[in-house]
Amino acid sequence: MLALGVFAQTASAIFVHGVPFLLPALTAGGMPLPTAGLLVALPTVGLCCTLIAWGYLVDRLGERIALVAGPLIMCAAGTAAAFTTSYPLLGVLLFLGGMGAASTNGASGRVIVGWFPPERRGLAMGIRQTGQPIGVGIGALSIPLVADSAGVAPALFVPAVLASLAAVGCLLGIVDPPRPSRAESTGANPYRAGGTLWRIHGVSILLVIPQGTVWTFALLWLHRDIGWSLAAAGALVTGTQVLGALGRIGAGAWSDRVGSRMRPLRLIAVAAVATMALLALTAWTEWWWAAIPLMVIASVVSVSDNGLAFTAIAELAGPYWSGRGLGIQNTGQNLMIAAVPPVFGGLITASGFPAAYLAAAVLAAAAVPLVPSSSENFPK
Repeated sequence: MLALGVFAQTASAIFVHGVPFLLPALTAGGMPLPTAGLLVALPTVGLCCTLIAWGYLVDRLGERIALVAGPLIMCAAGTAAAFTTSYPLLGVLLFLGGMGAASTNGASGRVIVGWFPPERRGLAMGIRQTGQPIGVGIGALSIPLVADSAGVAPALFVPAVLASLAAVGCLLGIVDPPRPSRAESTGANPYRAGGTLWRIHGVSILLVIPQGTVWTFALLWLHRDIGWSLAAAGALVTGTQVLGALGRIGAGAWSDRVGSRMRPLRLIAVAAVATMALLALTAWTEWWWAAIPLMVIASVVSVSDNGLAFTAIAELAGPYWSGRGLGIQNTGQNLMIAAVPPVFGGLITASGFPAAYLAAAVLAAAAVPLVPSSSENFPK
């Protein structure tokens, strides 16, 4: 279940978060950066429109159906996009692929929460969360090179092929985890029990800004401002995603050990603010010897919180609300990620990369006081 959850999330991440690596090819063809940023954000917009609906389906019908249907939609959209020469049609297909990608976010998380006990759940969810940085890393390594040699549209064969494999794997291997009958569950809306869930959502939305900024623009920054080749820049971004995957595993294991998701989450939030601020300073002074390692550190820190918040939401929402809770969680995060390419692209065009990094640090700083107290731990 864990391996299939990771693979399904990887396929989704390649489609949603790998598409921004088309930015060098799009801008090289004359498309303005804010316009190109809007185009590559469309998978995230499609994802945001359907996350809660997929969560409701998971709450009602189970995880397996979502983990098969969604990747099939991604495969169909990516294959069709690979043959189009129209940018408006490409945008529509990217939007549809994002709608399919939304299925894996909550369903794969629910599979892990359902099959693992609380004292091992943080580690297991951390492993599951590696699907996202692994997907970004594969996208960074493959999509720019295919786009550079064959064109923008053919590069979308990469996520289409992975999505088809994920659909087949989940059809053959996923088993819905056990959960209590509806008669044994109160089914009460957990969002009426207090503000803890909403605070976790708010923290995650703010902390995803550094993540989205680094993911979207690191390749372009390395290539355009520092002068690296696309191959070298893609290799470094891929390496940071591998380290980010390890960071998520470590954060999950850490939360299991200390018996709290919130204490590690607060410390990671502080670290994200500090690294983004230092990255802004060193990029502004052109101290590349420090800026490049800080970009790597920021890439790792900015993704390490995701599994903690994700696991906490699933635990606190309960078996008949966690699908929708995870849908709300991912909707907020991905709406913010969708806003990063056009908004921060405009900021970079006007003021440069250091200003974008500093803005991400300032916005992330607002997350620190929002983290719930460590007494509000996960249910045992």
